[in-house]
Amino acid sequence: MAHTAPSISTQPLSPERAASPHVRAPAGPVAPSADPVQLCFPGLDADECRAAQAAAEVLGAAAARKVGGFVLPIGFRLSVLMPVYNERETVVQIIERVRSLPVPMELIVVDDGSTDGTRQLLEQMPRREGVKVMYHERNRGKGAALRTALTMATGDVAVIQDADLEYDPQECLRLLEPIVAGRADVVFGSRYLADDGTRRKCPGQSPAHRLANRLLTWLSNVFTGLRLSDMETCYKMFRRSALAGVQIEQDRFGVEPELTAKIARRGCRLIEMPIAYTARDKSQGKKIRLRDAFNAVWCIVRYSCL
Repeated sequence: MAHTAPSISTQPLSPERAASPHVRAPAGPVAPSADPVQLCFPGLDADECRAAQAAAEVLGAAAARKVGGFVLPIGFRLSVLMPVYNERETVVQIIERVRSLPVPMELIVVDDGSTDGTRQLLEQMPRREGVKVMYHERNRGKGAALRTALTMATGDVAVIQDADLEYDPQECLRLLEPIVAGRADVVFGSRYLADDGTRRKCPGQSPAHRLANRLLTWLSNVFTGLRLSDMETCYKMFRRSALAGVQIEQDRFGVEPELTAKIARRGCRLIEMPIAYTARDKSQGKKIRLRDAFNAVWCIVRYSCL
């Protein structure tokens, strides 16, 4: 029997449609302030954002909003949670990409018992302000690594970032805007939404992975009452209050349906936004396996109904 969540406003929304009046009005934005100190500009790199910020100081925040910028409140911080397992070829690059985001942030890296030299690379990296690195002595899984990362997170908003290069950290800026503006508590980045809100095929993804994602998302929607297009997406961004008291139980990839179901049962306002995605296959290090799909089915039922 499906579990429904009528208090959740969930639609596959493009950035333009995210401002729709049909999205439930919030109690208020993240840490509202009458005196914002920084503007965020999705789609711009760090240097471009600094130039836009300087222009906004002359022209005003209203002008910045007209070109896609939005206000970050005083004291705002984004927590980026990054589980890492055997990502020697990409871990340094992805850390630098995250660090280049033009928002106040902390990056929490959890090496989950890597055996390919990833841990040694992390240990040799110079210490950087705002970057915390923790280590598991053995491989325990993505869910376990996120559980560890959350114990260290202090930001107003948290987002999950895989350590490969499938997901571009710049997309986090797009996901952040609806939460900061107070239109959502949780935002999922969908690989299957186009900018106009219609469905699309995920470029480069194998037919088997596409079918598995579609079936698992459909089943999750049946049991949660949501209308997601991509339940299994890595990019899940949460207002801190949405995660308060949530205990991650799943050690592996079952964390994706677990978090989705628990957020739905709490009545959080959840929307989706389209993101860019660069798929990789097993030969390039993709780790999800058939057994994870079967476990996901069990997690959907367990955390939605039990």
